[in-house]
Amino acid sequence: MKALRRASTSSGPTSSPPPPEAASSPPTTSSAWVHLRSLLVVASSSSSSSSSSSPSVSSPLAAERGGLKSPWSRRKRRRVLSTKQWSHLFLTNGRLRDGGAKFLKRVRSGGVDPAIRSEVWPFLLGVYDLNSSQSERNITKAKNRKEYEKLRRQCRLLANQRNSRNGLTAVDELGPEEFNFTGITEAPPSPISQEVNPTSYFLFEDMRQLDIIEEEEDKTDSESSDLESSDEEDSDNIPLSSVDTEEQPKFTRTASVRGDFSSSSRTSEDFMTWQRIIRLDALRTSPEWVLHSLKQVEVSEEEASQAAYAVGLKDYDHLDACMVYHAARMVAILEAYAIYDAETGYCQGMSDLLSPIVAIMEDDSDAFWCFVGFMRKARHNFRLDEAGIRRQLKIVSRIIQCKDSHLYKHLEKLQAEDCFFVYRMVVVLFRRELTFEQTVCLWEVMWADQAAVRAGIGLSAWARIRLQAPPTDDLLLYAIAACVLQKRKLIIEKYSSMDEILRECNSMAGQLDVWRLLDDAHDLVVNLHDRI
Repeated sequence: MKALRRASTSSGPTSSPPPPEAASSPPTTSSAWVHLRSLLVVASSSSSSSSSSSPSVSSPLAAERGGLKSPWSRRKRRRVLSTKQWSHLFLTNGRLRDGGAKFLKRVRSGGVDPAIRSEVWPFLLGVYDLNSSQSERNITKAKNRKEYEKLRRQCRLLANQRNSRNGLTAVDELGPEEFNFTGITEAPPSPISQEVNPTSYFLFEDMRQLDIIEEEEDKTDSESSDLESSDEEDSDNIPLSSVDTEEQPKFTRTASVRGDFSSSSRTSEDFMTWQRIIRLDALRTSPEWVLHSLKQVEVSEEEASQAAYAVGLKDYDHLDACMVYHAARMVAILEAYAIYDAETGYCQGMSDLLSPIVAIMEDDSDAFWCFVGFMRKARHNFRLDEAGIRRQLKIVSRIIQCKDSHLYKHLEKLQAEDCFFVYRMVVVLFRRELTFEQTVCLWEVMWADQAAVRAGIGLSAWARIRLQAPPTDDLLLYAIAACVLQKRKLIIEKYSSMDEILRECNSMAGQLDVWRLLDDAHDLVVNLHDRI
């Protein structure tokens, strides 16, 4: 309305005075609307003429947006969630206001200030419930730490068991110069009956010993948890205000991570294979994160060597101390995850997803559980049958088909309608195409959408009208489709094979505007979400 007032007042000296009868008669609703519409037409025509004279080229999606406001567009996007705003989102008992609705809306529209990412990410990734109090989060944090330590002990048990069967010294007794998993040879034939898997036998015996040690600890934890949680029963439960509260399945993790590995078909041989790949990938991590984690950059060589020794990391003489420390932390967390989710284990590409989390989260336990929350959706990208990847590529293809039939027909002509050329974007969630800061900005918006879906925020028709872009679990796929649509002219006019499109997609690194990408993705969500 301020813009309209300026437009009407600026035309004062040049506009002709209204006729006397018009000035004396009160304006009717219809006449007021006609006047308002004329102002809008004049404003839009002037803006279009100015934009045509500008050298910048607008997105093909922006031309068809029809005036819809995006929470990520440059004119609409707010600043990042600041430290002050973050502190004001909490009530006195430590619960988020409005069940976290306002919090998610702020993150969704501008991302998170780097200074508070380590505090915010556990909420976005489901480590902490949006309705939890401070004391409940303290209990969760303590339980998570104990569970992570158990996972690390299981990693050592598996390594020790394998080494002992091969006549090697236990891992905990090896010196840095003697520790090397890559030199392990195949185990000699075991005298145990062929009906029993020897790997499983040793594994289960070690697990039973670990259970005996931890049994009393679990009892103590249960008693203290009941005592502390009883203090919170009288606290105010803040309902979701002004948002839809449909019941949604909450993020839960496996009750017994030990049972996952021992009851699965995985063996310690699988674990040792994962270990070798994890070590190689960890040492190859891009140093781009360094500028975003100054505390880890200042780590001493002694600390880095101790961390590397603790996880059996070798061949790192060519790396700086901070890179060695970062790689060692990644090894510890990825090994623990391979035990936690034994059906997935470890696949190349997971290290790309973990590296930004390790850079932001200084505590290994916190980083591990954030990674678990991240992998809740991303784990489908690493299935051996690639069913999850094919499903997502099919959705990207469907979005392009519904939005731009001309481009889709060209892709069909090139036999590229399966959108295999965006395979890498899907697997590592734009990690290779965007800078570190752009990546975490995109992920934060994506996590906020997924958290809103889990909490049932914005799912009703009225909430969709208010939010305009409904939260979706597949925001990444809309962003990938938007990325392809931004290159539609180049693809149609110049490229005659899928290999050329693939090279174009792989060369996008550092050339994408993440907020423009999200703006175009929003347009796709608004228009195609229900159809897709």
